[in-house]
Amino acid sequence: MNDARARLRYLDQTLDLLFPGPGDPSPYTLLPHRLLPRRLVPRAWWHPGGRVTVPSGRDGIESHLSEVFGTPVRVTLRVRPARRANRKPILEARAADGPIAFVKIGDTDLTRELVAHEARTLDLLAGVPLKTVVPPAVLHHGSWRGLSVLALTPLPVRRGRIPADVLTDAIAEIARVPGGPVQERAPLGDAARGNPAPGDPPPEAAARTGQALGNPAPADPLPGDAARGLGESLPGQGFSWHGDLTPWNISRGPDGRLLVWDWERFGTGVPLGFDAVHHFFQRALRRDDPAAAARACVARSLRILAPFGLSAAEARLTALHYLIALADRHAADGHAPLGPPELWLTPLADSQETLL
Repeated sequence: MNDARARLRYLDQTLDLLFPGPGDPSPYTLLPHRLLPRRLVPRAWWHPGGRVTVPSGRDGIESHLSEVFGTPVRVTLRVRPARRANRKPILEARAADGPIAFVKIGDTDLTRELVAHEARTLDLLAGVPLKTVVPPAVLHHGSWRGLSVLALTPLPVRRGRIPADVLTDAIAEIARVPGGPVQERAPLGDAARGNPAPGDPPPEAAARTGQALGNPAPADPLPGDAARGLGESLPGQGFSWHGDLTPWNISRGPDGRLLVWDWERFGTGVPLGFDAVHHFFQRALRRDDPAAAARACVARSLRILAPFGLSAAEARLTALHYLIALADRHAADGHAPLGPPELWLTPLADSQETLL
């Protein structure tokens, strides 16, 4: 199934979920066109083809959001890509004078959990004095037709280069965020130290993905065996991280600060610099296969983490720990977007065994 067909199939499922009817047909348009579907927007007379009709009755998401905000609301819907563990309906709610909210819909157990965790995280951040980082604010968090609905202030996204010092300051500021909301799933730092929280995979699954780093199963070919003792040899692990600080989740604000969204993977108890390694790794994945990108993380770890005061050995250990924690996350989600870890991670961890 090609990308456009997969997106349109998921769009049909999403429309059934959000616009259950009954109601008069309401016209929408797929933009930029049906062969490259990226957004579904209320139809205007100047739109080209790609016409889609959905029911406009009182049982739809637009009616619900209109009640929440006390004003008539129309929505723009992102047409999501191929299956991801955290894929969920993403909406932009618009009133007569422009956008009023960015809305996430939790429609599975995992996405409802992530939406709730992001709401708790943003409530926490609202009470933290931040100088460099600007997160969105929670406008509404509730339930509708068995779905979780999280409405956030829309951030003024701007494209352009982000200065290295701004990104470094933002990562350091996030790392110092105290405490943190209790997650239904363990923060990655806890998981990688072998301290699973309620709702984590059973011990036998943890051992296969490096969650129980101190006591891996014999002859296990996955990261746990190669990374024995990694948790005990790392520098300080009492820091926080955004959890998904990718180039597409940040933007330079008008005042020079860093706008940061998608806080659903925020966690605590990790080594300093996890966000920096994640940012590098996600950029590397755009040009390299997962194994090459993982090797680059370790090879360039000192350059990535030197601004945070880490030595070369500490930087390599932190990069390895991050990669194992990411494999942990994917295994806990039941999803392997990078492929089996024994192909992209285990050879790298084996080659760094002298560090452990």
